Amino acid sequence: MFGIPGKQAVSMTSKAASQIARLMANGDTKGLRIGVKKGGCAGMEYTMDYVAEVDPLDEVVEQDGARVMIAPMAQMFLFGTEIDYETGLLESGFKFRNPNVVDACGCGESIKFAEQE
Repeated sequence: MFGIPGKQAVSMTSKAASQIARLMANGDTKGLRIGVKKGGCAGMEYTMDYVAEVDPLDEVVEQDGARVMIAPMAQMFLFGTEIDYETGLLESGFKFRNPNVVDACGCGESIKFAEQE
């Protein structure tokens, strides 16, 4: 929808692809749908949900057995994002390195895009 021919909308590190493939293998899921919604102190939050069926309007990115679908309304906000999976002593989770983000809250849970100003 908002893509550049020959360039994937988002990329995944090998750790993220491995974790997503592991999550897909644990259930009856076709992959994970990522998106954005209003919320948090900075204005927007990332969403991530298991998907049983691929929506024909989703942007689908596949890598090493992992499948990520980008919700249509989120594609313009997520284009160019790298998805990583980080493991630390206190927490583990997906991290989004998004060049479209202009600000984030202190806790890192919500973000702000230039289009919101």
